[in-house]
Amino acid sequence: MSRSDTVLAGLDSELGWLRETYTQLHRHPELSLEEHETSRLVEEKLASFGYAVTRIGGTGVVGVLANGDGPTVLARADMDALPVTEATGLPYASAVDGVMHACGHDMHVSALLGAAKLMADGRGAWSGTYIALFQPAEEVGAGSKAMVDDGLVAKVPRPDIALAQHVMPMPAGTVATTAGPVLSAGDSLKVTVYGKGAHGSMPHMSVDPVVLAASIVLRLQTVVSRETKPGDFAVVTVGALNAGAKSNIIPDRATLLLNIRTYDNQVRAAVLASIERIVKGECLTAGSPREPDFEYYDQFPLTSNDAGVTEQVRAAFSAHFGADPVHHAERQTASEDFSRIPDAFGVPYTFWLLGGVDPETYRAAAAKGTVAQDIPGNHSPFFAPVIDPTLSMGVQAHVVAALSYLSQEA
Repeated sequence: MSRSDTVLAGLDSELGWLRETYTQLHRHPELSLEEHETSRLVEEKLASFGYAVTRIGGTGVVGVLANGDGPTVLARADMDALPVTEATGLPYASAVDGVMHACGHDMHVSALLGAAKLMADGRGAWSGTYIALFQPAEEVGAGSKAMVDDGLVAKVPRPDIALAQHVMPMPAGTVATTAGPVLSAGDSLKVTVYGKGAHGSMPHMSVDPVVLAASIVLRLQTVVSRETKPGDFAVVTVGALNAGAKSNIIPDRATLLLNIRTYDNQVRAAVLASIERIVKGECLTAGSPREPDFEYYDQFPLTSNDAGVTEQVRAAFSAHFGADPVHHAERQTASEDFSRIPDAFGVPYTFWLLGGVDPETYRAAAAKGTVAQDIPGNHSPFFAPVIDPTLSMGVQAHVVAALSYLSQEA
């Protein structure tokens, strides 16, 4: 029997409370930086398992299980929900108006709690230190920074590697991973441009910020099509343009909300520089009376898996699950803030994807070529991972990945 099999031998007996924990979390979601009850639940569970528990970053929780000499492995789960009204019709659907676990973070918390319990019960099979980190506010890109700013690096042992997973609209019972970029960097940007207000019947007395903003929107389309090297990836989306309040009033300013995604930090820097250059240039051309304002927010770092760690974990997955359930992960244009944690410690990491869709439902949609239409994605009001086998796979993946690094015996 392998070490993973030894540690996971008690999984079936733990699934009852883990399912209850998952449905409880799903029924009572909490928004970013408001994960108070979730944090209390996590603290109580970790303490009962024998972990040394610390609050870091407000609602962040870290449990440390020291088990003799050997490597230190950090495993992370995010905890926050989204401002989405649930439409799944599940018996355990959200009881909080306008708030929903629409991205699977309730599954992440439950799976890591299960792994933490089994790692504590199976201490005779491994040696080293296991860190279970539960992070707030991933959805707004603030939680990992809050934990780092609150002294995470000084308050917990330095890990040798860091691990994380995310449930995605893939068949349940599968995992997927890849070396290199797996999730894009994400930047949100509020641009305010200034004009000169006037009566709508007297446009010659104005500097019209509506026309200025429209020109900026059109010119920004060239950042990807004409300034980004073919083969490099970038997305520049203008999600909102707001100006004025009445048909016969030319306003004095306009705001644009942009979202930018990239897989390469050099491409990211070039794209952001191009956006600022274009905005400033259009303002100059329009005769804007003052410089534009740029406000960056909800920024997410690139998630780029270390090749060596990813290969070691992938090999462990294949040895445990077999080759068929272990897939190659396609790059996702979604973004995450997990990588700030290993980057703060200066250690490598890997981030894998966990399937959460009923396999038969997924196969039927794939056969019809309607996966995008029939399978709800993350952040959808219909997003609902099937509990089984998603939860079991999530627990197993955490345990198997950690044991691929922790020493052989206590």
